[in-house]
Amino acid sequence: MSDHRFSEEQRAGLYRAIHERRDVRSQFLPDPIAAEVLARLLLAAHHAPSVGFMQPWDFIVIDSIDVKRAVKALYDDANADAANNYSDERAAQYRRLKLEGIVDSPINLCITCDRQRGGPHVLGRNTMLETDLFSTCLAVQNLWLAARAEGIGVGWVSIVDPARLAETLKLPAQVYPVAYLCLGYVSEFLPKPELEIAGWRSRLPLEQLLHGNTWEGAVENDALLNAIRS
Repeated sequence: MSDHRFSEEQRAGLYRAIHERRDVRSQFLPDPIAAEVLARLLLAAHHAPSVGFMQPWDFIVIDSIDVKRAVKALYDDANADAANNYSDERAAQYRRLKLEGIVDSPINLCITCDRQRGGPHVLGRNTMLETDLFSTCLAVQNLWLAARAEGIGVGWVSIVDPARLAETLKLPAQVYPVAYLCLGYVSEFLPKPELEIAGWRSRLPLEQLLHGNTWEGAVENDALLNAIRS
């Protein structure tokens, strides 16, 4: 047992946030998010780890209906293109899915990555240049878990052209829009991910994704396997 672990109640809250986090599209309420609550979410995001402590993220808080509608138009164009990837019943099922809450949610938030943050030589980034993007994704996850703990839903709008989004939000050339998020209180958090409920995909069994020492190797730790199965 570690002397540094949280109390049982605190650990239960953390794991609850992880397991009950949802990508929200359809359940947003119009209720505003108080400034102090939004500040807590942004601080949680800003306390994410980053390679070389580069902190490549910026946060664009969007409450303008005009900006939301402009982004919604970008989504509509990209979504129409994406629907063409499917045929027959799969295409019909795709078109029935609601995959964004841009106008429905009271706050939109774009989390960006400044690909020049920290200068040309960031500690730890010499061989893996994408670590600035990876680090920004950790800020997204921090915010998402904090939002779930606050009872706030988050939806990630990935069906949008990043170049057109950058133009709409007037981003500098070196800044990449990693995550366009919809935030707001919700009528409910679904018991399972919405795509799983809709029959689009199911969660893969963890045991099938484990490897031992190399990709070809099997995990031989029976205690670990039994714990995962229980």
